[in-house]
Amino acid sequence: MIIKPADDKQPQRAALQNLLSHPAADAATKKRIEQELRNIQAGTRAEEEAAYEMKVHYGESPNWMIIHDLRIQHGGLVAQIDHLIMNRFLEMWVCESKHFSEGVAVNEHGEFAAFFGNKPYGVPSPIEQNHRHILILKRLFDSGTVKLPTRLGFTIKPDLKSLVLVSKGARISRPKAKIDGLDAIIKNDMLFKTIDKSVDDANPLVMAKIVGRDTLEALSKEIMKLHKPIDFNWNAKFGLAEQPPLRADHPVAQP
Repeated sequence: MIIKPADDKQPQRAALQNLLSHPAADAATKKRIEQELRNIQAGTRAEEEAAYEMKVHYGESPNWMIIHDLRIQHGGLVAQIDHLIMNRFLEMWVCESKHFSEGVAVNEHGEFAAFFGNKPYGVPSPIEQNHRHILILKRLFDSGTVKLPTRLGFTIKPDLKSLVLVSKGARISRPKAKIDGLDAIIKNDMLFKTIDKSVDDANPLVMAKIVGRDTLEALSKEIMKLHKPIDFNWNAKFGLAEQPPLRADHPVAQP
């Protein structure tokens, strides 16, 4: 069941398009704005591709809840979670979507590189990025901000798992050396198979944690209420002054 769709990115794109015609925007600034537009468009494509797979497999099921584009704040920290998938065993998959159109490579040190025009360039580790999101989410649950289900007086805590979702058309180059967390990087079309295997391989004791469908839906909606969308100040980011709104000409007095 889809509890929250992704936020509409069109207002951001429109604001950036308007900045391209800003009188103080020089060629270098316009290039940066255009790159920001491409980043948003690529990110949106990645999230939409992953969201489609989730909708196909879990969108109509009352045993699964999905929150897209969840931004939470806790303890002065922010987690921007692309997708949160949860089931009745309170297993939660925190998913980070990445659009590596030409693929991604990981070396034996766990360092990541993406490609543009077949040339590699360094990118932050999405595995570590997602680990930070999970840590913030765990602290949020531990704080009692979200009311978790209980049984026999004991709180049932979620089991948080990490997945990094890559476009199904991208290549993933992995090192021969074993890198912790690397198995979390999968292509979008492997999402269902990966989660299904994880559920099948779970400890049988996980059955003791099962909650009702209504409880799962109520919990997901409580988490959704914590979403705090960011208000971008693109003018400030690119060092461009705010432009006054256009004013209509004063009407001409009729004789």
